[in-house]
Amino acid sequence: MLDKITRVKETIVSKIPRQKLTNAERYIVALDVGTENVKALIGRVNGNSIDIIGTGKSHQGLSDMQAGAVADIAAVTANCNKALAQAEEQAGISARAVVIGIAGELVKGTTINVRVTRKDSKKPLDVEEVEKIISLVQKRAFEKAKTQIAVELGGKEIDVQLVNSALVRMEIDGYVVTNPVGFQGKEVVVQLYTAFAPLIHIGALEQVAHQLDMDLLAVAAEPFAVSRSVVGDNSESTISAILMDVGGGTTDIAVLNEGGVQGTKMFGIGGRAFTRSIERDMGVTFDQAESMKLALSKGATSGKTKDQTERALNKTVKVWRSGVELALEEFHGLDHLPHNILLCGGGASLDLLVDELEQSAWYRDLPFAKKPSVRYITPESVIGIIDTTDDLKDHTFITAMGLLRVGLDTISQNEEINDTVSVRDRINRILRI
Repeated sequence: MLDKITRVKETIVSKIPRQKLTNAERYIVALDVGTENVKALIGRVNGNSIDIIGTGKSHQGLSDMQAGAVADIAAVTANCNKALAQAEEQAGISARAVVIGIAGELVKGTTINVRVTRKDSKKPLDVEEVEKIISLVQKRAFEKAKTQIAVELGGKEIDVQLVNSALVRMEIDGYVVTNPVGFQGKEVVVQLYTAFAPLIHIGALEQVAHQLDMDLLAVAAEPFAVSRSVVGDNSESTISAILMDVGGGTTDIAVLNEGGVQGTKMFGIGGRAFTRSIERDMGVTFDQAESMKLALSKGATSGKTKDQTERALNKTVKVWRSGVELALEEFHGLDHLPHNILLCGGGASLDLLVDELEQSAWYRDLPFAKKPSVRYITPESVIGIIDTTDDLKDHTFITAMGLLRVGLDTISQNEEINDTVSVRDRINRILRI
């Protein structure tokens, strides 16, 4: 069906032929395909980091995306092409390898624990045995995600596919290890983060990459990408935080505990829901409501108009806060939730959201050890991604920067295995991070 739609509509899409580059000239494109905007970044791989050399942004139509998922492949492709053209003009190159973010309420990310009892406790663990254990965990996570999505769809089963996977924690006979290979022991406990998405959503993004004449390096769950932006390649990271990416159609939440992703949750309230509340309550068009919302975010409105706009937004802000509470209630495996809340995404620019998190008592019924603090993720705080264009000034491009990080991970893990590659890197390849 997707192929038929593509053939009918692709005549309206202007393709840019993109050249293949040598290994010495490795570039990665990140496409943050949001409900409101497409954001494109071109990064040049520089050892263990990436230099951003091109940026682009294009607005999406109201019918192009629905709740974070592609609704019109040809239209979204055209928007991606516009954003890419801007980035390519600035960078002076046209790269082929692309990482695309995926979001939406049916993208399920969770951390699962599996306990495995070994037959021979005296035999040292090797990579092959670790691979078998991890495959078992992924299989169980797959069944869990498929069941969860089916429940949300009223019992309808759909095909799902693994998007991202990351090792959070591993224990052998109660002893925490970062590299299990070579250890002896009877009981192995694996804590693994996995993200699954409906195959139809992934297929739509694959079609977008195909129509753009690009090589799809990876599809990444966007909250996972945001978590990679703040953890980077530091396997000993101890950061604990709640990451909130407020986009146009959804709010994506990731919980990090000592550098490990405990899980990700998404719910369908984002920037457009706030715009709709102004449109509805004040009797203006959607475009007028969007302008009024942006003016409020920039402090460019006052008096009666400001009061009316805030009054229209407050109801939706309360509903959004309830969504945050419900999402965080599902993290049962932690004694306490991290008290640091890090925000990103265009929708997070609304001061009313920050005020609601900082000033209300919403957190008291959740397992916080103390009142959470709220701040934005800045481009300077993204690990291993350097903006050489000086165009990225705030929190709105963080997800795209995280996608570049995922791209760098993927390239590193796809390198030919040789004697200098660490065992942990080999395990990460198994995980398909």
